Amino acid sequence: MPTDVEDAVINRGIAKDADNPELTDMDFAAMCASADSVPDLARARRVRGPQKTATKKLVSMRLDPDLVERLKADGPGWQRRANDMLRQAVGL
Repeated sequence: MPTDVEDAVINRGIAKDADNPELTDMDFAAMCASADSVPDLARARRVRGPQKTATKKLVSMRLDPDLVERLKADGPGWQRRANDMLRQAVGL
């Protein structure tokens, strides 16, 4: 959570942005579900096309919590990096 000072800076930024004003209680009360305002769009379902490369196989394995936290500590892409490490470990 932001501190009071950070929150004040955020709110000043919101007040200066005329193109993106903060929503009021009246704005929220006037809102309706997207299915009511654009029903055709709400009904549309996107279908994923065929994959261009071989799919990966979903597996479930139990790992020590400290190992998972260490892998995640390097940020997004940790599963790909773990996959690369396993490939190297088994000589692929």
